[in-house]
Amino acid sequence: MKNIFFNIFGNFRTRLLIEGIMPERALLRLRRAGIAVFNAKKVEKNKILLSVNKKDSEKVFAIYPNMCYNISVYSPFTVKKIGEEGLGKYLLRIKNRVGLLLGGLLFVCVTVFFQNFVFAVDFRGTDVYAREAHVALAEAGIRPFAPYREGREDEVCAKLLALQGVEYCSVKKTGMRLVVEIQTSPFSEIQLTKGSMYAKHTGKILAITALRGEAVRKAGDTVKAGEMLVADRFTKIDGGQVCVEPIAYARIACAHEGVYEAESEEEAFAKAYLQLGLSAEDVILTKRLENRNGSYRVCMEYVVTERINF
Repeated sequence: MKNIFFNIFGNFRTRLLIEGIMPERALLRLRRAGIAVFNAKKVEKNKILLSVNKKDSEKVFAIYPNMCYNISVYSPFTVKKIGEEGLGKYLLRIKNRVGLLLGGLLFVCVTVFFQNFVFAVDFRGTDVYAREAHVALAEAGIRPFAPYREGREDEVCAKLLALQGVEYCSVKKTGMRLVVEIQTSPFSEIQLTKGSMYAKHTGKILAITALRGEAVRKAGDTVKAGEMLVADRFTKIDGGQVCVEPIAYARIACAHEGVYEAESEEEAFAKAYLQLGLSAEDVILTKRLENRNGSYRVCMEYVVTERINF
């Protein structure tokens, strides 16, 4: 068994070029030294191309050393190594290219691994309900930069089809992007939400705009969740009031602190994010997480945008 292994893997051949006057004499000396020669071929008048077993190549150079650094030593023949022959040639190529092969293998593995992730959400048809789509996706556990959860597409589409004027919806993963297509009916009438606008978050108002209705708060005011921001009325010049559907939006700077039971910081942050009901247009300014042996203390500062019919 040992001999078979040696014959297959240990007896590679090295291709050599012997140059000198009457190079056939070099072959005779190699034979007398017990070195087997294979595939010898005279390629020029003073050059012979041949092969020897890889283990004998060092003996050849011992007989005919390359002594270019010591010109006082004379040798009638010069020997050059051309390369490997047979299986050894291919193994040498593999050895020289192992870095490239490993890099390619790593690239393929990373690509296959991240194929299951979603890195962006694209909207087709209309993006008028983009905020509602992001909320529906988050509720189904589908978020950018997270593994894609299959089988929840119908659930998301059902929520979007329930919106006013939506007549077609599809959710499909293409590569590492999620494509949400929403088509609205051109003949649908937009139904405005009635009633005053109330704050959904506690914080400091950065900006508030009321295109219809009366803003009862201004920028710089502190507001608590549930307090009125814009009243559903309009005061006429004569002092009379009429009821209207408000059209307004407000930006509120908020802070949150809470403790969540979780196995990782990512899970704790996700729970806090869902509890706050943040959307894609809300901005997280700072976040800090502290491990408390099985639970995490999450501190966040963020800015929310709240709208009504806007």
